Amino acid sequence: MAARDYYKVLGVGRQAGQEEIKKAYRRLAVKHHPDRNPNDKTAEEKFKGINEAYAVLSDPEKRKQYDLYGHSDFSRQYTREDIFRNFDVGDMFKDFGFGTEDLFAHLFGGRRRSYSRPYGRTGGRDRGFPEFFGNFGQDRPRTPTKGADLGFELHISLNEAVFGSERLIAFNTAEGVSKITVKVPPGVETGKKLRLSGQGQPGPGGGPPGDLLIQVVVEPHPTFHREGNDLVTEVEVKPSDLLLGTKVKIETLEGKVLNLNIPSGTPSHTRLRLKGQGAPRLKGRERGDLLVRVVMQTPKSLTERQKELLEALAEEGL
Repeated sequence: MAARDYYKVLGVGRQAGQEEIKKAYRRLAVKHHPDRNPNDKTAEEKFKGINEAYAVLSDPEKRKQYDLYGHSDFSRQYTREDIFRNFDVGDMFKDFGFGTEDLFAHLFGGRRRSYSRPYGRTGGRDRGFPEFFGNFGQDRPRTPTKGADLGFELHISLNEAVFGSERLIAFNTAEGVSKITVKVPPGVETGKKLRLSGQGQPGPGGGPPGDLLIQVVVEPHPTFHREGNDLVTEVEVKPSDLLLGTKVKIETLEGKVLNLNIPSGTPSHTRLRLKGQGAPRLKGRERGDLLVRVVMQTPKSLTERQKELLEALAEEGL
């Protein structure tokens, strides 16, 4: 099924009642009926879409599921056979003399039967159209309908995102509260979705359950932030350290203490790199780097001696 908004197909609002939906369907179906538009592929496609939309929106349960999950998830749960099962709009066409059985078998790929009389031109009811949709799909085994997926938002720390973790989560299902251990892979980022197959809602009529979709949200860290696979932190140093050069100790996210060499003449806010101390690539072994932004520490006050020395440096052009 192509992605579409069934309400827009019929030209009705999402709060439309059944009578309004029925009138909209009747008007559009008559307008685009292939008997009125012979050899018109555009009209044929519109006619298909109109019937598909009405088959869903005229059925309270299907409409409820469509409104709840949207078109993409709905189309994963309902096959075309499911949509048109028990779909009967024959009474709408009996006043127009349109053919039904052979037409709908052709349009929707069902089995074709002999057809000689259009609907409504005899005293009796032509069984083709309603019977076709009422028995749609019974010539072959029906594929069980998969249950709905469930969504869960998982908040984790930056450490858990970078190095991976296991979390026990609890979430609501149709059968009550369910608990499951989730493995967070190393390198995961905010927005990544983890799929746990078979942990969603049970399928209708004994069908397979849907999946649990876990959206990861990484909480801010007080010292580090992430840029791709690199981690970024900051260190303050004295003006003389930037001018003369020095070595400082940097604690990594995992708690290791490393020496960082600051060359003489390093400008403030320069980023220096510690290789391989960042986040790993998701499903990979390589790690990014730790970027240390070196910031000059400005004293709030100066001693008399410091003032004298700075004045002397200023006289020297520094």
